[in-house]
Amino acid sequence: MCGIFGWLARGTKRGERETLARLTDRIAHRGPDGSGYWMADTRDGRHQIALGNRRLSIIDIGGGAQPMWSADETITLTFNGEIYNYIELRDELVARGHSFRTHSDTEVVVEAYREWGTDAVAKFRGMFGFALWDLARERLLLARDAFGKKPLFLAEPDGVLIFSSEIEPVLHFPGFSRALDERALPHYFLNRYVPGPLTFFRGVRKVPPGCFAVWEKGALTTTRYFTPPVANGEPDVRDMEEAARMLGEVFDEAVRIRMRSDAPYGAYLSGGLDSSSVVGAMTRRANAPVKTFSVGFAEKEYSELEPARLVASHFGTDHAELIIDPESFMDNWEEAALRRGAPVTEASDIPILLLSKMAARTVKMVLTGEGADEMLGGYPKHRAERWIGLYQRLTPRLFDRAVKRIAAALPYRGRRARIALNAAAERDVNARLRLWFGGMGSDERDALTGGKFEGEAPPDPLPFASDSSSTLRRTLLFDQASWLPDNLLERGDRMMMAGSIEGRMPFMDVELARVAARFSDGLLTGGRGGKTVLRKAAEKFLPAQILARRKVGFRVPFNEWFRSAQRNFVRDMLQSEASRTARICDREALQKLVQDHMDRRSNNERALWSLVNLELFFRVYKLEPSVA
Repeated sequence: MCGIFGWLARGTKRGERETLARLTDRIAHRGPDGSGYWMADTRDGRHQIALGNRRLSIIDIGGGAQPMWSADETITLTFNGEIYNYIELRDELVARGHSFRTHSDTEVVVEAYREWGTDAVAKFRGMFGFALWDLARERLLLARDAFGKKPLFLAEPDGVLIFSSEIEPVLHFPGFSRALDERALPHYFLNRYVPGPLTFFRGVRKVPPGCFAVWEKGALTTTRYFTPPVANGEPDVRDMEEAARMLGEVFDEAVRIRMRSDAPYGAYLSGGLDSSSVVGAMTRRANAPVKTFSVGFAEKEYSELEPARLVASHFGTDHAELIIDPESFMDNWEEAALRRGAPVTEASDIPILLLSKMAARTVKMVLTGEGADEMLGGYPKHRAERWIGLYQRLTPRLFDRAVKRIAAALPYRGRRARIALNAAAERDVNARLRLWFGGMGSDERDALTGGKFEGEAPPDPLPFASDSSSTLRRTLLFDQASWLPDNLLERGDRMMMAGSIEGRMPFMDVELARVAARFSDGLLTGGRGGKTVLRKAAEKFLPAQILARRKVGFRVPFNEWFRSAQRNFVRDMLQSEASRTARICDREALQKLVQDHMDRRSNNERALWSLVNLELFFRVYKLEPSVA
């Protein structure tokens, strides 16, 4: 697990080794264990290639230094991530005549490229963002893993192709002009995050998940090698026992290969079904008690420490807890925004950052339950989609306005019901996909911003590309192709790596995704609480109390803090003369949004969180929106 940075510069745009080291070291938190830098010119002297690496040593601690060269010194690689099936690929490559000098997965990437070229990328079962330079062909390969668990950013200022694991080094590249990309703003209001390949910075873009880019002979081309399996085909598994068996087998294997490590490791444990299943699977394979880590709050209605203790006791783990108060939350908020390179879209970013810093004192890697809901239908919206179709078939469109009025009139504690009613009244499936996560509808956004924004076509059509008759499957595709890579996985990577710890996610395994895509809608959401197949598979090893728990999610009591300890902070962020966000919005509409929440007339926590973090992001990165 590492951080990478580098460039390919044309003509007189050459950089210095000191610049390469200095900018790579801006992501030293991603790899505090070592560094490496390499620069050279192409044979004709027309281009300069530079590769930088910061290493967090987990596999082959003594032999995995980077950039890593092939034995014949024709290929060099700077690599961020882990290839979980590297042992199996190594055995196959040895059988094909390859030899290895190390035991690292990095060298497997190098040799796999030598054997299969760019086709090797699709063989990697892991998470990665890497840059590989082929000296013989003078070709640069930039690749990102199937679901986008690891980041990879590109920028092309005049004559230079820059690539990086995080945005901050790009912004400090000599001559790069830092500016807000205002195309991101309307998407942020609708989604609560910016969908790729857009970022908040003009000229910086994401390599899409499941894609690789090749630079050769002065041209850069991008190829998609993976599409989430749920996007294509129809399910063919309808028997619960068979589905549970299939899921259990592929999940156990996903956990097993993610426990490959030469450094101490553990797991994040919330006490929910997902992380508890991961810990249970780890315990069956571990030779010593698994180290588990949980985070919670003094406000017990928001804290999952009690169920986490139950699971830790059940499996006999070496358990540690962290309790977060408003002061520590506030003290680390700016760092979270800096590391994310975007507004902090989820309040849980900060607890994960703090938990990662604590866990990193004893382990270098943790397994987490991220992705189970998006793969296996665990959100309430997944169950609701099954009856929304019926409602819309049985009612005329004129009913929708009444439903929206009912939603708007719901009391403070009716936030979830309000989201569900607004979603039910939205006939456009693509618009509904975004509403489910508590973002604004187009009408709400336009009312808040005074109609400043026009056009909101998604920058990447893939999340909306399913033509399935099942709105559940269309929703799952959106979750896997947009919500995960551009929000939750981004959160996991930035916050864990900010604490210098690696996160591995068994539910995000590509083979597990292929199996889950075969399950019928009824198997996924037919039971109480969703993730029906996972609950069935976990019956053999999880306590009954955990299997029966209602989904809570990782909640932070910021809505309470916003009305009490941080009331003045919110007002400064959104109502002061210094507020850039206030200049984007209609001040009267913004004032009502804030006051209604403070007075408990309506629960506007999602909207306020998004707006406060937009303002904090502007201040941290010193950005000025011109739409104000």
